[in-house]
Amino acid sequence: MTTASTPSDVARTAPVRATDGASRTGTTVAYLRYVAGKLGGAAVSLLAVLVTSFFLFRIIPGDPVKAMTHGVPTSAEQLATLRRQFGLDLPMWQQFTDYCGKALSGDLGMSYQFRAPVGELIATKLPATLLLTGVAVLLYSALGLWLGTRSAWNHGGLGDKLNTGVALTLWSVPSFWLGLLLIIVFSVGIGPVPGLFPTGGMESGTGETGFAYVLDVAHHMVLPVLTLVAVGYAQTLLVMRSSLLDEMGGDYLTTARAKGLRDDVVRRRHAVPNALLPTVTMVFINLGHVAAGSILVETVFSWPGLGGLFYQALSVPDLPLVQGLFVVFAGAMILMNLIADLLYPLLDPRVGR
Repeated sequence: MTTASTPSDVARTAPVRATDGASRTGTTVAYLRYVAGKLGGAAVSLLAVLVTSFFLFRIIPGDPVKAMTHGVPTSAEQLATLRRQFGLDLPMWQQFTDYCGKALSGDLGMSYQFRAPVGELIATKLPATLLLTGVAVLLYSALGLWLGTRSAWNHGGLGDKLNTGVALTLWSVPSFWLGLLLIIVFSVGIGPVPGLFPTGGMESGTGETGFAYVLDVAHHMVLPVLTLVAVGYAQTLLVMRSSLLDEMGGDYLTTARAKGLRDDVVRRRHAVPNALLPTVTMVFINLGHVAAGSILVETVFSWPGLGGLFYQALSVPDLPLVQGLFVVFAGAMILMNLIADLLYPLLDPRVGR
């Protein structure tokens, strides 16, 4: 049998509801302030990138005009015309203001050596870099998270020592050296090991189409992806292992075990989610590298992506192209860090309050 609510009951419940509403409003306002602060920080970082990209590459020794005309008889008048054409005869402050104004409007300038818009060159090379580094980042992030969790949960054991030792070794290996070693062993062949994979490039160029083309590209990707995964997974593993070890002494895990939860449930539902914050930052930084690519690995394997393009531009130096690539690389990192910061309050409500 139900009873009607008395006025005193309503009086007791109303303040609670008002308090809950005020709490939600306060949480929303705190989160919006947190988001505004992070957006402001990202904008300041991007501005700093624009300033740095302009002045940093102008201290590189060499004259871009002379480099472009190397080996070609060129008079002083022709050199002066080229400098005037590329705006290199203007005062430094005017070059800087022109560069910032165009960059903020999306115009990254005209490449000296390719005589094409920098934005178009980047758009042409970007898919190859996204394919290579995207696959590598997904693989070594998943591998690092899984092995890092296993190593921390069974710390001190043989598996933990083996995983940590291998990770530390691979983390200290230069990626270009590992790539060259893989080329020697698996492309050229050494001893009983035959050459199984191409030495470089993205495709054979024999005109394959459809599924045969996909297999050809995948065949060329094996060694560069293996190089990136071998070097990249180690960092994710070590960060995840360290974060989980910090959580394993928490009282909430003891309480979860006291409730009768299985060990794997305690690890999966309680320990790992609380240890993910530092690793989330690492994963999003790695995602930022998807756009930046790997200059050394792409150069070693002659991969036609942004990394190889940056190396070509730096060798001239092709200032607009170098600056444009630098802005894209740094912008990708800023964007991924911003997304990670905005996700933190969803993983841990204490963040942003």
